[in-house]
Amino acid sequence: MRKILITLAILIAFIIAVLATWIFGGRQISLFLDRFGTIEMTSARINSLAYEGSGTGGILRVNDLGLSLNDTKGPTPSIGTTKNDQLGLANGGKVFAFGPARSEAENLAVVPPAGDDAFIEIRRSILSWPTPFDFNFMTGQSPSWKRHLYYRLVWKKPPGTKLEMLWRYEQYFYPVNGWASGFMTHEGSTGLIQLDISP
Repeated sequence: MRKILITLAILIAFIIAVLATWIFGGRQISLFLDRFGTIEMTSARINSLAYEGSGTGGILRVNDLGLSLNDTKGPTPSIGTTKNDQLGLANGGKVFAFGPARSEAENLAVVPPAGDDAFIEIRRSILSWPTPFDFNFMTGQSPSWKRHLYYRLVWKKPPGTKLEMLWRYEQYFYPVNGWASGFMTHEGSTGLIQLDISP
């Protein structure tokens, strides 16, 4: 009987430790697991891309999504027109030309030229984490779960030039309304986190 009670106590202590780790370290565990893979939610071809800004920072509007280039802890690209009037993005000494720029109101825009393969993916974390201690005194509604959402832009040119951009945000789950839009920020871990131009 004593052996059973000791085993039960150890099991309960282990379960409590796992739950505490999940609650207090869930964000970090989720980030770690996301390095190995995420779950695809949607993928769509890019029909239009527009830039709202003054050259650095601003918003990159991909189809109907507004992806921020502000307050990023990662890459800080510059966007404007190239010498031959193409909308271009520059980062780390490399330039990627999207295509012929056209003006829309005060913004620069482009439609993917024929032959380009351009798409945007939305992916989510494998692991969500509970947030029992989050309180919102303004609205009275607090999320009970959170997870990371990833927005991945891939644009390939026929000669082999490729642009990849990755944004990470947090998505909140509310018991009444379900998962909210995935554009919540968390200092130091959200925003544009990766940008590669190759070759």
